[in-house]
Amino acid sequence: MNDNSVGSPVLSFLGRASVGSASAGGSVRGGSSGGSDSSWFEAMSRAWGQTLDSQAAQITSLSDAIGGGGDQPSNMVKLTAESLKMQFLSNNAATSQNSVAQALETLGKRQ
Repeated sequence: MNDNSVGSPVLSFLGRASVGSASAGGSVRGGSSGGSDSSWFEAMSRAWGQTLDSQAAQITSLSDAIGGGGDQPSNMVKLTAESLKMQFLSNNAATSQNSVAQALETLGKRQ
């Protein structure tokens, strides 16, 4: 359970978003897309996706270990904790994307 590896794509995005400069067109240069222009909303979505993929990999790994005979109570508790973390992360990903999308929609209506 390495908390730094799971949250790093989201934290990395937040760091880039807070110090990065957006052009008038609303795009940011750089990020994990190899230097191509992309919107910060896409970068946020990509960061959430990477975070959720990493968490899913941890859950799969623990599940495989349990299925392979490592069904000790400590492994079961770890799997439960990681599953709850996945639920928390996915709820927050959906909430943040919906909130930002609604804000962008509101801004679009004002122009």
